[in-house]
Amino acid sequence: MSENNQETNALVDRFGRTVDYIRLSVTDRCDFRCVYCMGEEMTFLPHAQVLSLEEIEQVAAAFVSLGVKKIRLTGGEPLVRREVIKLIRGVGQLDAELAITTNGSQLVDMAQPLKDAGVNRLNISIDSLQEERFKEMTRIGKLPKVLAGIDAAIAAGFDRIKLNAVVMKGRNDDEVLDLVNYARDKGIDVSFIEEMPLGNINEHDRAEVYCSSDEVREMIESRYPLQPTTERTAGPSRYYRMADSESRVGFISPHSHNFCSECNRVRVTVEGRLLLCLGNEHSVDLREILRRYPNDQERLRDVIIKAMDLKPEKHEFDLDDKPQIIRFMNMTGG
Repeated sequence: MSENNQETNALVDRFGRTVDYIRLSVTDRCDFRCVYCMGEEMTFLPHAQVLSLEEIEQVAAAFVSLGVKKIRLTGGEPLVRREVIKLIRGVGQLDAELAITTNGSQLVDMAQPLKDAGVNRLNISIDSLQEERFKEMTRIGKLPKVLAGIDAAIAAGFDRIKLNAVVMKGRNDDEVLDLVNYARDKGIDVSFIEEMPLGNINEHDRAEVYCSSDEVREMIESRYPLQPTTERTAGPSRYYRMADSESRVGFISPHSHNFCSECNRVRVTVEGRLLLCLGNEHSVDLREILRRYPNDQERLRDVIIKAMDLKPEKHEFDLDDKPQIIRFMNMTGG
């Protein structure tokens, strides 16, 4: 690490877990309305409640100075925020790997600028390769635009590109192998995600559409034997290899294979809440610190260090109960 990292492993919680990965939401807004992420009618935050780009960069710098090695910018859809490339250039100069999670809608124009600004890795959400189904699941998304964006990202030459697919029984589980084949053809990775019960939704019953990672893995292994690997990217994916491909297959399994014991990450929402756990409401208001004490990095660092004591041992996701977490995923930061 460079001299910018003033402390090593400064962020350790009560259970001995070191936090070295931060997910920063840059907006709660999105140009899609994915059925598992948002309600069809959404009310977004007023401008005054949202962290400025400069404030987000201050938060990123504070975490890197405390030993964080990976930053992921999320949303909503991060690339719809005005002048976001300015933030990305600033964060891209910090001594940490920089990744972005996007729905791919803006990549035709932005893939190369993102690479030039210092982005190392891209996660691109895509739950269907069928145009009408894609529109149903995103409510308003256009599949050809996303596919063209994926091609633009490949051409830009990122260190790694990964597709993320939330698998729902009876909705898109019949496309698991299609998505694997697409990733293999493109020479990129793919992860399959169990739906997370965040926010009250009426569009579907989460228990009825739940598809476990074990079920998805069986579908894939009907054609491609999967070989376990110890490869990690700091996130929750567990990766597998196929003997005849460089593409990796990952599984994110918050229900069937709880990964809390190895959790190394925290989130900051666009309104400046430091969330210590995706599935709990333990949080600290960083916006108040940023605005009451402008440019006081020492105070901000101290608040972040003390917040580690609030990180719970695990989350409690129950598909049969009403969601304990009322905030939608777009508010949390993917």
